[in-house]
Amino acid sequence: MSARTANRIFDVTNTVLVILAVLLCLAPFLHIIAISLSSSRAIMSGEVTLLPVEWTVEAYKSVFTDSAMIRSLGFTILLTLMTTLLCMAMTVAAAYPLAKSQLKGRKLYMVIILITMFFSGGMIPEYILIRDLDMLNTIWSLVLPGLISPFYLIILISFFKGIPAGLEEAAEIDGSNHIGTLGRIVLPLSMPVLATLSLFYAVGRWNGFQDTLMYITKPELYPLQLKLYQIINNSQATDLLRMEGTGMSEVLPEGLKAASVIFATLPILIVYPWLQRFFVNGVMIGSVKG
Repeated sequence: MSARTANRIFDVTNTVLVILAVLLCLAPFLHIIAISLSSSRAIMSGEVTLLPVEWTVEAYKSVFTDSAMIRSLGFTILLTLMTTLLCMAMTVAAAYPLAKSQLKGRKLYMVIILITMFFSGGMIPEYILIRDLDMLNTIWSLVLPGLISPFYLIILISFFKGIPAGLEEAAEIDGSNHIGTLGRIVLPLSMPVLATLSLFYAVGRWNGFQDTLMYITKPELYPLQLKLYQIINNSQATDLLRMEGTGMSEVLPEGLKAASVIFATLPILIVYPWLQRFFVNGVMIGSVKG
């Protein structure tokens, strides 16, 4: 067998495997979409697979007219934006000095950071700490505990190390201080990795669930994921249908649950493709340089 034929067989095999993997990943999501757009009769009879049966948008009408869902969406957007901005600000502020070899105690700081990647205080001590700080049922209980990710911090440190030292030295000769150099030289050169880490922080916060379940009991502070959890796991789906005045013959709780899942996923699906191009550049550069 020639090398050309072997390469062609290898490429075809890889393509087929990738297509199969994509289909396996898409199938559950397509099934949820199909359920959310199918009639109650089709759902109850088990006719729905990957395509909607007897198209209807009644489930989406119930979701989009529910004031609690809209309030949760607004709060989640606010929480995600606030968390992303604060996390990036703190990560940059920590990574820039730690990228300098002349920083005294740098190795000790890095060891401490690495320890936090493998060990934590535990769920109960964290809850007690949040309670004693009077942060239960506040937005800060969802923002402050995860303000800096050690893994993302190490990626950013590695990227900053890869920036030519001559650029910063030239800025210092021109009279720039460290903050000025960071703002005018380092950050503009770091946009790919900054965009990537911002999206990682945002997606992590958007999908965050465990901390909200522990620290939040006020309905007005329910993020979208906690609201979705309640709809899927208890009778709130039926309560929502009753509140909206929608007959059970028109919308089943299963259809409403599926529509709620799509409602919670849609914002990320809209934003993700726009920032996808930063992923390879940002993560690869940040993990290789230095």
